Amino acid sequence: MTTPPTAGRRKQAMAAAAVVTALLTTAACGSGNGTKGAAGYDAANNKVLNAGSKKGGELKFAGSQDADSWDTTRGYYGFAWNFMRYYSRQLMSYKTEPGKAGAELTPDLATNAGKISNNGRTYTYELRDGITWEDGKPITSKDIKYGIERQWAQDVLSGGPVYLKDVLDPEGEYPGPYKDKSPDRLGMKAIETPDDKTIVFNLPRANSDFAQMLATPSASPVRQDKDTKSKYALKPFSSGPYKFASYAPGKSLKLVRNTQWKAASDPIRKAYPDTISAKFFANANDMDQRLINGDFHLDLNQTGPSPQGRTTALKQHKGNLDNPLTSYIRYAVFPRSVPPFDNIHCRKAVIHGADHVSLQNARGGPLAGGDIATNMLPPSVPGAEGQKYDPYRIAGEGKKGDVEKAKEELRACGRPNGFSTTIAVRNNKPVEVATAESLQASLKKIGVRAEIDQYDGAQTAGIVGSPANVKKKKYGIVIDGWAPDFGTVQGFGLPLWSSKYILQSGNNNFALIKDKTIDGLFDSYVKELDEGEQATIAKEINHKVMEGAYYLPFTFEKFLNWRSPDLTNAHTTDGYSGMYDFVSLGLKNAK
Repeated sequence: MTTPPTAGRRKQAMAAAAVVTALLTTAACGSGNGTKGAAGYDAANNKVLNAGSKKGGELKFAGSQDADSWDTTRGYYGFAWNFMRYYSRQLMSYKTEPGKAGAELTPDLATNAGKISNNGRTYTYELRDGITWEDGKPITSKDIKYGIERQWAQDVLSGGPVYLKDVLDPEGEYPGPYKDKSPDRLGMKAIETPDDKTIVFNLPRANSDFAQMLATPSASPVRQDKDTKSKYALKPFSSGPYKFASYAPGKSLKLVRNTQWKAASDPIRKAYPDTISAKFFANANDMDQRLINGDFHLDLNQTGPSPQGRTTALKQHKGNLDNPLTSYIRYAVFPRSVPPFDNIHCRKAVIHGADHVSLQNARGGPLAGGDIATNMLPPSVPGAEGQKYDPYRIAGEGKKGDVEKAKEELRACGRPNGFSTTIAVRNNKPVEVATAESLQASLKKIGVRAEIDQYDGAQTAGIVGSPANVKKKKYGIVIDGWAPDFGTVQGFGLPLWSSKYILQSGNNNFALIKDKTIDGLFDSYVKELDEGEQATIAKEINHKVMEGAYYLPFTFEKFLNWRSPDLTNAHTTDGYSGMYDFVSLGLKNAK
């Protein structure tokens, strides 16, 4: 699960980052007064703030980045998955509970957690009564099957996760719903729909995370007669409590109540607001000020204010801020198709040469940036070791950079005098540009000359997600971040590290890792049902990734997020990586 950049050009980001770091250090010691009506700093972090059941009003989001796609098959940004629950449902979903409980699976369209048989290879679900589309027609098992089948149409609908596609059809035999020429379009054979209320999944091989995959938006139902293919993102057909009223990409989005939705059929969504809107800003500082002024209720992107906004919020409105630990890791990754990063020693030179404290400060310091990350497994994933596993001494003696060790690695890779490369970074997020500039400055000390190329974050899938373009542009270093699609090593690392997930567009295995040992460990993981053994395998995968020096981790990220005092039922959730649980929110002053 990736996050978007926050829009707005960088304005004195490096200087502001240093100021903010100092502010955060002192702010952590006091409670802060906050805006009138705010309940206090961290008051909604892993706990419910302002519980209430009042309905009505307009819940207003402000965003500095539109979704990569509002199509449930194609969207991959974390905030988009959170928001999609307003208009899409799945067989399984996550509890609307704060903290860790929010990452627990619960039935949604299904009546229960399903029946598992055939040695973990067959999953059978029965659908609830009263589940309907926005035109009042019943949601059927065939609609769920068709929605999942859209993952096979990668030539038309690329960009989203493909777990279900790979698990249900590992040999790639099914041509997809748009190319299916079988009589009566029988569709994917591994999914059976014996009647409108029953759906059966027959996995060729067991996968211990299959139920988790069914809780992702890419498992949402899509009705075939409403599928507009590549244009579906402009107006998805609703199976949830809200439906699209208007959408201007990059400008605004508005949802209104789906009058055909029945509360009795939905154990998850309370649907308190009458209207839900989002406005997209080209300038992050402008957006932050509008949030502080009370014009909007919360940040849609959930990545925290810009350095300037953080400074103002911490000084004057600390009571409106929460500081959750997320499941995100921020990092640099080295595409091996771009010399000299095809050489492990050149990769290690950059890892050792980087000033990790400077990178942490560029991201906002310990509070708004997070702890220095020493490896590539998020603390929330079973098998994670946190800073205890630090093979490159990133948080230890090498935290300010080890110039001698870096130069030793440069000699080993045949570049004793350094080399030139290009850092690719999304232009819409000041903190990412600041991170790139921090890395650029520290690498200069070891003779690595790095230019920074800023690209449009909304075009990620076709720019850094295209291995051909990465090679053409000579992007030796890509700045990025990732969180689990679901809370396991498979849900985090498979798209990043598996050779099977190297795609020509929408690729996330930027390093182009093709390691038989890593692939084999993932194969072992999906067969393993013992949680202790799963954690051991996750640890082994993480070690192999770090031994390959494919990544330079920056931070185990924390957010510093704005919360309007007018919100009810506000709480962060591990189900969506420390974000606020959008579908729980209501308004105190609803009319």
